[in-house]
Amino acid sequence: MALPIAYSSINSGKGFYATLALLAGFIAAGAAAFLYVEHHGHVVTGMTNQIVWGLPHVFAIFLIVAASGALNVASIGSVFNKKAYKPLSRISGVLALALLAGGLAVLLLDLGRPDRMIVAITTYNFKSIFAWNIILYSGFMAIVGAYVYMQMAKGMEKYKRPLGILAFIWRLALTTGTGSIFGWLVARQGYDAAIMAPLFIAMSLSFGMAAFILVVKYTGKATGNLLGSKMTWRMGRLMGIMAAAVLYFTTVRNLGNLYAAEHAGVEEFILFSGNIFTKLFWFGQILIGGVLPLVLLFAPNKGESSSRVTLASVLIIIGGFAQLYVIIVGGQAYPLVMFPGMEVSSSFQDGVVASYMPSIYEAALGLGGVAISLLIVVFAMMAFKLLPRDMSDAALDPHHAVKAK
Repeated sequence: MALPIAYSSINSGKGFYATLALLAGFIAAGAAAFLYVEHHGHVVTGMTNQIVWGLPHVFAIFLIVAASGALNVASIGSVFNKKAYKPLSRISGVLALALLAGGLAVLLLDLGRPDRMIVAITTYNFKSIFAWNIILYSGFMAIVGAYVYMQMAKGMEKYKRPLGILAFIWRLALTTGTGSIFGWLVARQGYDAAIMAPLFIAMSLSFGMAAFILVVKYTGKATGNLLGSKMTWRMGRLMGIMAAAVLYFTTVRNLGNLYAAEHAGVEEFILFSGNIFTKLFWFGQILIGGVLPLVLLFAPNKGESSSRVTLASVLIIIGGFAQLYVIIVGGQAYPLVMFPGMEVSSSFQDGVVASYMPSIYEAALGLGGVAISLLIVVFAMMAFKLLPRDMSDAALDPHHAVKAK
């Protein structure tokens, strides 16, 4: 019979305070960038009337999408009753909440008028996908927060599975809503596609799993409580399947756009024009974020080292940023097709590919959002007992000893 899992918080030390100082530095830089842009206006950024969603939105959407996927481990443990994943459910839920908070912080601070969020919260236009997403984000915070509480509270075992199922369904709805922001924008040929919703779901599963693996592995390394190699490989292979799903939906989306005459122009622009978006697509998204991780995760593994899983996680995150940059910025850079089949030109640069160069203020704001997420995770791990005291394979997987024999 397996012994009950004992949990512990992390202890403060020199490494802990150094991490806090580093994250605080990034947050301070993000706050300074926000105040500078707030005072001078978005004219100091690389954004224009054509590119209104820039690098901050890439960071924000990545964090929001990854938040849903960070809940993978908790969902696998509660919804699918996989016992080896249950001990890691607490940190899975906290990481999901932290990533969403960081993403929403970037999104809010990039609005130019953050106080206008009060209007969005109090006055709903139910024909707007943005209004629906506010409900989805708020609901995710409430449901996952309650789910994490039930994980830690005594005598609440009977509520864990129902809340886990609700959180699982809600996070799928959240990512569907985020993908639909782009999928329902019919005015942009680079966005208008119903497959955006399942693509974003696959992206969330992949990006969130990569973020979870890195956070747990490096926390374990810093505290001397290493995550078992077999458990790491199990999660890594699962992440690989999700990365393959991203490649699949990406292929279907681009082939479908090439087939449809109204989208052929933007596909030519993204895939074959030789611009920055072409390079990011083939080298950043497909090679670094897709092919290489699959090779690392599914090539024969003769040893117990899990360094390949770590490297694959880093590559998937890099590829994820490249993919979102191509989708968000590339979709805006391609000129609007005002009159199909006709050439359009005017003094307002209609029909001209928009140029965009991210500014240091945008990068600082985005990195500040990442730092906010990580700071929340560090403080949570210090204040609450989130991690198992022993994260070895034998401690996490009750069947490990039987398998080993």
